[in-house]
Amino acid sequence: MRLARVCREVLKADPFCGWLFVFRNRRGTSVKILVYDAQGFWLCQKRLSRGKFRFWPARGAKGMSLEAHELQVLLAAGNPATAQTAPAWRRVSPGV
Repeated sequence: MRLARVCREVLKADPFCGWLFVFRNRRGTSVKILVYDAQGFWLCQKRLSRGKFRFWPARGAKGMSLEAHELQVLLAAGNPATAQTAPAWRRVSPGV
């Protein structure tokens, strides 16, 4: 599978690790998500009927990590870096 090879050779990541790998086409009109679930690969694609996925890491960037809510914003064709969201969850000490 070509995207799994991109994960290994370009991103230097293991495509079998369970991470979601998100790829955008050059025109910015569709994204593909690749993930391995211990039985095989899942490949999802979303193609916009209008508009583009404008946010994307700079050309030449070898990847970035996203929180689940940031991926949701990205899939809605938004910019996760500028999204107004609640602060990340943090453990509260038992005495509070």
